[in-house]
Parts: sequence; C-alpha cells; structure tokens
Amino acid sequence: MQDTPRHQGLRNKLVQEIKNKGISNTEVIKAIRKIPRHVFFESALESHAYQDKAFPIAADQTISQPYTVAFQSELLDVKSGMKVLEIGTGSGYQTAVLIELGAQIYSIERQKVLHAKAKKTLKDLNYFPKYISYGDGYKGLPNYAPFDRIIVTAAAPEVPKDLLDQLKIGGKLVIPVGNETQKMLLVQKNKKGISQTEHGLFRFVPMLRDKA
Repeated sequence: MQDTPRHQGLRNKLVQEIKNKGISNTEVIKAIRKIPRHVFFESALESHAYQDKAFPIAADQTISQPYTVAFQSELLDVKSGMKVLEIGTGSGYQTAVLIELGAQIYSIERQKVLHAKAKKTLKDLNYFPKYISYGDGYKGLPNYAPFDRIIVTAAAPEVPKDLLDQLKIGGKLVIPVGNETQKMLLVQKNKKGISQTEHGLFRFVPMLRDKA
C-alpha cells in the first residue's frame, strides 16, 4: 500500500489534533507523523485511518485511537535502547510507534489472526520487534525479563502480578484498569516497592486470559 502526499497531509492534520489535546512529547509526535497508519487497516477502510478514533479490526479487537496511542507512549517515557514489553500487539501500530521511539520491543498477542497479520505488516514497513509472540499477556515473557518498561493495550481488572515481577527496579508500567471504563495507571517500581498514579479515563477492549 502506498504512502502518498495525501496520506502525509492527513497525518499532519492528525498530529495537530493530538497536539491540541495535550500531547507534547516531540519524539511521540514525530512517530505519529511518520508512521503510515492506513497500512494497518484493510484497504476498504483506509478512509478511517487518520480520524482520531479507535476502529474495529479482526477478532473483535480494535486499533486504538491515535490520541490514546500517543498518550500511553508519552506516559511510558521510553528512552532509546530500552527493553519494552508490549501486551497486546493488535494491529501492530503501537508496536511501530514504540520502535520509532528507539525501544527494543517484546510483544505478545492473544489472537492468532492478529499475531500473524501484525508480524507481516510490521515486516512490510521494516519494523522489527526483538520478539513477537502468540500467547497469554497476563503471564508476560518471564524468559526475557526484566523490562525497563511495560505497556498494556487492553483493559485488565487489576495490575497482573506477573507483569510487576517482570518490571525492573526503576521501571514503569502503563496499563488501563477497570471494567466498562478504565483508569489509566502509571505504575512505578523502586527499591521501596510499588507506587501508582491515575491519568484519566479511557475505554479499551478486555485483556483476554488463557482458559487453561
């Protein structure tokens, strides 16, 4: 799929919209401006790609609203070279943003169809996560822990203990917690323990757990 001057113009408008909503991190803004979000959509739905809205994708999941992607990315405070665990690869768009920020990405997707499609889309765009897996996000990736940052892109009823265990001392975890509406939590781990702050209300699809 091509990235035309029209697409680039639409991205510039989108960037202005999210800046107007409070996004100020220059690296996050550069990533949103650069990444061709329409490539993560079916071609018939491409016209929706640069609206600041979430949109349905396969397996009853969604590609998050660009503002939400930018907000979580800004809150995560990624520095180049950091090892980042992403729970919920989804379309791969958030993955691409984090790679643009210089992160070494380890990503998990619970839906097989999304896992396969995201891997292909990211490869086609020359974005290469360190590791991308199909599995249960609640369990994280203990074999690759600890992580500097962890981001969760689906709603959890609480902060999963396994993810806290896989976070480095000094690390940060961003996760939406709640049922119908979620509070965006920034969880920080230090030598004295865990602290968390709330950063507004959002709506995400539920985080799925293995039935076994």
